[in-house]
Amino acid sequence: MSQHKLHVLVVEDEVSLVELLRYNLEKEGFRVTAANDGEEALALLKEGKPDLLVLDWMLPHVSGIEICRQVRRRPELRDLPVIMLTARGEEADRVRGLEVGADDYVIKPFSPSELVARIRAVLRRARPGAADEMLTYGGIAMDLAAHRVMRNGRFLHLGPTEFRLLRFFMERPGRVFSREQLLDGVWGRDIYVELRTVDVHIRRLRKAINGEGERDVIRTVRAAGYALDDQPDPAPG
Repeated sequence: MSQHKLHVLVVEDEVSLVELLRYNLEKEGFRVTAANDGEEALALLKEGKPDLLVLDWMLPHVSGIEICRQVRRRPELRDLPVIMLTARGEEADRVRGLEVGADDYVIKPFSPSELVARIRAVLRRARPGAADEMLTYGGIAMDLAAHRVMRNGRFLHLGPTEFRLLRFFMERPGRVFSREQLLDGVWGRDIYVELRTVDVHIRRLRKAINGEGERDVIRTVRAAGYALDDQPDPAPG
């Protein structure tokens, strides 16, 4: 029986970014519709309600802020989760986006995996039954109910600690955690474990999840700790 695919409407006038998002969202199991300007987005929203709206701030004809405002005024769309994309990093703009009803805010440039993780988090908050059983990032899918993990279609064999460690990372992708923070978050504050234990389990986790030819998604940050990050390191320059 095929599972209902969650429907994401992407409103973005940069065609290459739309295609990048469509590819990454469809790979993660979402159904994607795209609109290139505000008027087209409003017309599509009249036809039917998606499960989530990804909305660029700067759009031709009708701005993302105005679309968000209209969405929140319409009773049938009032609870529609909205993530705004913007190149504006100013605090005041971010506050304004949240004030008109955006649920989250992603600043360009961003990695597609970060956006997918934010979408999952917003959906978990908006519809607890829809997305809380599955975490996905960079081709890794973690089924929390079945306690199973797959990467690019193959099952991964993780010990209990590696499973908890990967879950901790997948719930907070891109963030760097010190060994102390990982000990607190994965082992618990009341348990005495040596810091180097973290390194041992990170090595085991890497071995379990990184197959031949696959990118190592666990990044070591010198003098800081570890992060789940599927982006290649920037070339030195």
